[in-house]
Amino acid sequence: MVSLSSLVLSLSVLAGAFALPGESHSELLERQTITTSETGTNNGFYYSFWTNGDGTVSYTNGDAGEYSVTWANENGGDFTCGKGWNPGSAQDITYSGTFSPSGNAYLAVYGWTTSPLVEYYILENYGTYNPGSSMTHMGTVTSDGATYDIYEHQQVDQPSIVGTSTFNQYWSIRQSTRSSGTVTTANHFNAWAALGMSLGTHNYQIVSTEGWFILLLLLLLLYYQHQQQYNDLIGQHFY
Repeated sequence: MVSLSSLVLSLSVLAGAFALPGESHSELLERQTITTSETGTNNGFYYSFWTNGDGTVSYTNGDAGEYSVTWANENGGDFTCGKGWNPGSAQDITYSGTFSPSGNAYLAVYGWTTSPLVEYYILENYGTYNPGSSMTHMGTVTSDGATYDIYEHQQVDQPSIVGTSTFNQYWSIRQSTRSSGTVTTANHFNAWAALGMSLGTHNYQIVSTEGWFILLLLLLLLYYQHQQQYNDLIGQHFY
């Protein structure tokens, strides 16, 4: 059986897509469609798209912070994708939308640091599986109106931003899942540090969706505010 799934996400600030003269919106989107793992910049945002190559996955960068993904998991695929910033920082990230997976999926602020090499998730919502059940519980942190459980997990000889490596994952998993709100990343970074879970130099940081073996329907509107720009109005719209 072929599972057809789709995702549409918009991460918007005061920026726009730059088409060539005479180029239509549909032509612009077609030009930016990606089917193999890739990173880059698009309309002022960093983007990252990774797939394990199973199933059929198509990632499309759209206007401003918009992106969309469609896939058919004939063989059970795994992908992670999103838009954000490179490097990341201890910034406030605000998002809103709907998240309705049938099966397992993650909605998270996701990123990497180097020296030490760390992969981190601030997990806001998930599908049928809470990944904390397979990790070491380190403590809790209260942030943005909820309690998050903090976990640490070692990945041995796994893919990373510097190639196959052994590294730690840090997780904050929200007890009351949600699909809209503000993530104060500094609260999580500080709580991790207090537990001896140190981050290094920030690499990329994205609002990420990850899915596999699933039917996923997701429409997500995202925008962000740096702490020093908290009162600035950020343009946003659904596509």
